Amino acid sequence: MEFDALLLSRLQFAFTIAFHIIFPSFTIGLASFLAVLEGLHLFTKRESFRTLYRFWVKVFALAFGMGVVSGVVMSYQFGTNWSVFADQTGSVLGPLLGYEVLTAFFLEASFLGIMLFGWKLVGPRLHFASTVIVAVGTLVSAFWILSANSWMQTPQGFTMEDGRFVATSWMEVIFNPSFPSRFAHMVTAAYLTTALVVLATAGWQWIRKRPGEEVTIMARMAILTIAILAPAQLLIGHESGKVAHEYQPAKVAAMEGWWETRPGQPTLLFAWPDQENETNHLEIGIPGFGSWVVAGDASAELEGLDAFAAEDRPPVFITFWAFRVMVGLGMLMIALGFWGAWTWWRGTTHKATLLHWAALAMGPSGFIAILAGWVTAEVGRQPFVVYGVLRTADAVSPVEAGQVATSLLVFMVTYAIVFSAGALFILRILGNGPIAEGREDPEPDGAPGDALSVGVKED
Repeated sequence: MEFDALLLSRLQFAFTIAFHIIFPSFTIGLASFLAVLEGLHLFTKRESFRTLYRFWVKVFALAFGMGVVSGVVMSYQFGTNWSVFADQTGSVLGPLLGYEVLTAFFLEASFLGIMLFGWKLVGPRLHFASTVIVAVGTLVSAFWILSANSWMQTPQGFTMEDGRFVATSWMEVIFNPSFPSRFAHMVTAAYLTTALVVLATAGWQWIRKRPGEEVTIMARMAILTIAILAPAQLLIGHESGKVAHEYQPAKVAAMEGWWETRPGQPTLLFAWPDQENETNHLEIGIPGFGSWVVAGDASAELEGLDAFAAEDRPPVFITFWAFRVMVGLGMLMIALGFWGAWTWWRGTTHKATLLHWAALAMGPSGFIAILAGWVTAEVGRQPFVVYGVLRTADAVSPVEAGQVATSLLVFMVTYAIVFSAGALFILRILGNGPIAEGREDPEPDGAPGDALSVGVKED
């Protein structure tokens, strides 16, 4: 492995996007959670929903701000490290990213101020409408970003003119083959990520002997979300995998560790892929199950990596294990959701100590699963940046390796300081928990900016 400008540019983009995706994947779900909380408060007039809203909106404000900052940094790399890619694909991807700013970011920015600072300055219905609009804005943002990235995975609706991509059908560009399932997969993952953090927060309050109506509400809403969406995510992911097999068979072969084209492909539960020798070590699998999952026939012949030239194969080890991390965590989420639903049905959720610790341990699993999923998608797409058309090696800027290494080092140090501090601040708020009715209210009367207050005190 040579640390040239290409590899360093890939590492830099992977580093910055890994930090960035953590925050949108949380705020997409959290914005919808806040909209539900405020809607329930308006409908029921129960103060506990308002208390929860005021608690979680502080977390949302911090996560949203860090997501914006990290996203801006990431966009500059298209010009600095990937100028050839930007030049050749700009007429297709540029408008999609522009639409994201015009339809989503402007929408969020316009109503975020009302959502954060306007609780006592506007009427309750207008404030609720602002929260809903911000939630919709996060989904619209995900729509355009996933459309752009999915086009890079399954490019359609374009032609080549003078070495540049030119759109011939915007409907085909936007709604490319992999977009519907990948968009649903990402949004569902975001909701699950938020639900897992909410459930972990509730579990920690119970562990710390801080029961209350707000804690019970958080736990039940999170359990319901996980119990419904985790199994649904398995089905959505299966559909996304079928699309990938049709349009990116080399990626699926790497994900599954299939080196040979043959009938009855297995599902490997464990293996140690060896790309140099084109084999797996220590295989443990279910014969024929891979063919049955993908083609609906356990004896169906499916392509292995031997069907593709060596230079067209993705890195197998990373793709193989990232996929298993994602799927394994997904199965644990299903188990946690069913376990929580069972204790809810029995009325023992508040005293199920083992469940509380399990919820706490699973709190970060949504973030890890999302990172593993993006690693699977992006590493599995290699060696192409636009699948089958533009190679990653041909898309990098003509820069020196030392320049990229220097900027990567600066990013690593800066991110480690700034975003670690922000993440620790959020964890402190979550650890303290919501202020129950009758305790000190962190939002004094008449202070318009108190949605950002962090004066949450321990018992």
